[in-house]
Amino acid sequence: MSALRELYQQVILDHNRNPKNFRAMADATRSIEGYNPLCGDHYTVFVRMDGDRIADISFTGAGCAISKASASVMSSVLKGKTKEEAEGVFREFHELVTGAPSTEERTARLGKLAAFAGVSEFPARVKCASLPWHTLHAVLEGASRPISTE
Repeated sequence: MSALRELYQQVILDHNRNPKNFRAMADATRSIEGYNPLCGDHYTVFVRMDGDRIADISFTGAGCAISKASASVMSSVLKGKTKEEAEGVFREFHELVTGAPSTEERTARLGKLAAFAGVSEFPARVKCASLPWHTLHAVLEGASRPISTE
């Protein structure tokens, strides 16, 4: 295993064992549930908006290591970003996990999110990695019903 791939695996394992922002948010301005019926991943994403900016973001729920790590890194990376910036990161992350060619520039922009590049080699895991992101997208769009990866 390459040193970079090992580092990426460590990032995912660390965020799975010690997820950041793993808590319900009592003062959330928006929240929504997301579910992946294929593997049972189930999360609720909470967001407190300050105008167009994500003032705080957290999540609760359960799922595989990839989905929990993805939610953890997502919440760390997007805190303080505008809705537009968050949507841009979501698009880049989605391209990464679905196998779009990666460049050094994209890897640098994505930071810890680049750890999920290997997910594209396992199509069944793409939904695991992207569930928190689709859930966040639904929150930012003002959806009121739970979302599903199906």
